[in-house]
Amino acid sequence: MEPDKVTANAIAEPRDDMEFESHEDAYAFYKEYARAAGFGTAKLSSRRSRASKEFIDAKFSCIRYGNKQQSDDAINPRPSPKIGCKASMHVKRRQDGKWFVYSFVKEHNHELLPAQVHFFRSHRDADLVKNDVRLRKRKNLSSMSKMFSSYQNLDNLDNYLRNPHDKGRSLVLEAGDAQLLLEFFMHMQEQNPKFFYAIDLNEEHRLRNVFWVDAKGIEDYSKFGDVVSFDTTYFANKYKMPLVLFTGVNHHGQPTLFGSALIADDTVYTFAWLMQTWLVAMGEQAPQVILTDQNNAIKLATAAIFPHTRHCFCLWHILDRIPRELEYLGVWQDTIVAKFNKCIFGSWSEAEFDKRWWKLLDRFNLREVEWVQLLYQDRMQWAPTFMRDISFAGLSAFSRAESLNSWFDKYVNGETSLREFIEKYKVILEDRYEEEAKADFDAWHEAPELKSPSPFEKQMSLVYTHEIFRKFQIEVLGAAACHLKKESEDERATIYTVKEFEDDRNYVVEWNESKSSIYCSCHSFEYKGYLCRHAMIVLQMSGVFSIPSGYILQRWTNAALSRHPIGGKSEDMQSKVRRYNDLCRRAIILGEEGSLSQESYDIALCAIMAALKQCSSVNTPAENEARPNNSTVHATCNAEEENQCSTSKEQVPDPKVSNRSKNTSRKGKVTEPDLLGAMAQDGLHQMEVPQVRTTHLHGMVPMQLHNLVPTMFHNVPPTPFQNVASMQLHDNHLP
Repeated sequence: MEPDKVTANAIAEPRDDMEFESHEDAYAFYKEYARAAGFGTAKLSSRRSRASKEFIDAKFSCIRYGNKQQSDDAINPRPSPKIGCKASMHVKRRQDGKWFVYSFVKEHNHELLPAQVHFFRSHRDADLVKNDVRLRKRKNLSSMSKMFSSYQNLDNLDNYLRNPHDKGRSLVLEAGDAQLLLEFFMHMQEQNPKFFYAIDLNEEHRLRNVFWVDAKGIEDYSKFGDVVSFDTTYFANKYKMPLVLFTGVNHHGQPTLFGSALIADDTVYTFAWLMQTWLVAMGEQAPQVILTDQNNAIKLATAAIFPHTRHCFCLWHILDRIPRELEYLGVWQDTIVAKFNKCIFGSWSEAEFDKRWWKLLDRFNLREVEWVQLLYQDRMQWAPTFMRDISFAGLSAFSRAESLNSWFDKYVNGETSLREFIEKYKVILEDRYEEEAKADFDAWHEAPELKSPSPFEKQMSLVYTHEIFRKFQIEVLGAAACHLKKESEDERATIYTVKEFEDDRNYVVEWNESKSSIYCSCHSFEYKGYLCRHAMIVLQMSGVFSIPSGYILQRWTNAALSRHPIGGKSEDMQSKVRRYNDLCRRAIILGEEGSLSQESYDIALCAIMAALKQCSSVNTPAENEARPNNSTVHATCNAEEENQCSTSKEQVPDPKVSNRSKNTSRKGKVTEPDLLGAMAQDGLHQMEVPQVRTTHLHGMVPMQLHNLVPTMFHNVPPTPFQNVASMQLHDNHLP
C-alpha cells in the first residue's frame, strides 16, 4: 500500500498489510498519524545490514517513550518529556525492498492533544500554513472576562483646565488615517464583541485621543493587573505614531498588552482622559502599582484617577536621564554617574541614602540644579531603598533593553505609520497568544530538571512556571558562590553581610525569624518577584529550608489563573498547584471531546456546571451566600442554560446531573455554574446585553463595543455624532 494513500485518511492507524518504499516513508506516515492523534514522535532506533550496509530495521515512538536518565556529571541537562509511554511502530525491510509494519503499540499512558500538536518539535515544520499563527484559527482561547460597567464619574475631567491654545489640538494623521482607524475598530468589534475602544474629539470635532483594548487584554488584566506599566516612550521620543501602551506581565514572565492609545499631546487632561477610559475598560479595578515616566502631567493625572494606587517611576527612565541631564559637566560626567549609581543601589537605609545624596550634590555643586531637586523630591517613587513593601514583577528594569516593554520595539520604529501599525496589530496579538500557549503547553508536558540538591530548588520546581523557575534556578545555583557573615542581632532582626564572589560585591540581608520576613539590598524580590541567592543562603544557614509563603507570588505559579488565592503553608501551595495542573490537562481532553458535536457539548457543559457547583459547596459553603451579584449580564443566560441541560439530561440519565434542575438559584443570585455557563455560551448564542448609559464629555465618544455603535447614545440627548457608525472621516475631521 502506498503511503500517500494511507495518509489520505488523517486518522488511519498502522496495520500489518501496509507497505512503504523506505523507512523514511514509514516514519513520515507515522508522523502524520501522530499529528492527527495528538502526540510527538521520535526515531527510537534503526539497524543496517552488515553485508549490504542498507537499513533493514527501524523503530519510531511517541516522544514520551521510555524513562528519563540523568547523568551525575551533567552540567546543564535538558528537561525530558519521557514518562514510560510504550506507544511505538516497528518496521522491517523485506527481501524485495519493501518495508512493512512488524509491530504497532497504540496505547499511551498520557493524554493526547490534537489541538496543540503543532507545539511538538517533530511537527513544527510539518505544515507551515496550518502552524502559522497568522493563518491558523485558534481553537482554545480562554473564555473572556465579565463585561465591564458603564462610564461613571467622568465629570471630574471638567476640573482640568486646559490651555486655550490646546483646544484645537488633534492627532497628526495622514490623509485617510482617521477613516482607516474607525474601520479597524469596527472590524475588531465584528470579530469579538468585547473589543473596547473610545474616541476623544476636540471642539472642532477632530480626533484628539483614541484608546482601544482587545478582550484578551481585559481578561489578562483581571489575573495580572497588580502591576501595570504606562509606557509613553514612543510619544516622548516623537515617533511618527504617538503610541502609548498599558502593559503588564503574565505568569510566564511574558509581556501582556492591557491597552493601546494614540494621543495628541501630553497635557494633564489627555492623560486623565486616557487613564479614566482605561479604568472603565478594566471594570473600574485599579492596579496596586502603576509605573510611568517621571512627568509632572502624568503625576497629576495618576493622583486624580488612581488615588489608592502606588505610583512609581520606571527605574530605567531615571537611570537613562541622569547622564543626559548632567551632560554639561563634561569630563566629570562618568564620575558623577558612578556616584549616583552607588547612592541608588548601595544605600541600605533611607538615612544612608540621604547622607550619600547630599554628599554627592555638595561635592559636585548640584544643589541648585532644578532636575536634581525634583529627583530628590520624588525619591519615594523611584529609589530602590524606598521600595521594600512592593514588587514590580519584572516591569521596572534597570535598562530599556531589559524592560519587558521593549518587546514592542521590534514592531514599531520612528517611521512606522498608522497604516503599517494596524496591519501589524493582529500579528502582535497573535504572537503574544502563541508564546503564552506554547509556555502553557511546556509547563503541562515537561517537568523542569533539577540541577542541585537544594531544597529550595525542589520546592519551587513544583510551584513556579517553567520560565520563572528557570530564573529562580539561576539564583539557587549562584548561592554556591556566596559567603555570609553575621554582622549584628537584636530582638527585631539579624543582619548579615553576604559576599558574592561572582561580581565581587557585598550585600546586606536582614532576616526576621518571628515574622518570616527577609530583605536583601540587591532588591531582587522587589524588582523581579522572587528571592535572590543572598537571601536563600541566609535562610539555609538559619535552619529554614523552604521559601516562606510570603515570598511566593501566585502570579508566578501555574495556578495564577485561579480565582482563589493560594496562601498558607508552602506544602499546601505545592499540592494545590499539582491538582490545578492535573485538572487543566484533563480539561483539555474534555474540551476536545465535548466540542465534536452539539450533543457532546451539552453533556460536557452540564457535567462541568454540576461539578463546579459541588466543588464550590465543598470548599466554601458560605461563599455563594456572600458573593455579590456583580454581573447582571450572566443572569440573562440562566434560563437558556437550564433548558440546554434539560435536553442533555434526557439523553444521559445521570442522577447527579439530574438533580441539577432541582437546585434553583435564589432570586437575584448568580451562582458559579451560571457564571461558567454564561462564559461557555459566549459566541454560541447571542446574549442579551443591558443598555449602557454613556456620557458625552468634551466631544468624547466612548464606545463599549459589545453594544452596537448606533445604540451607544441610548438615553443621551441627540448630538451631531449619532450616526457615527456610518459616517465617513476625512482628514481627521468629523462632519
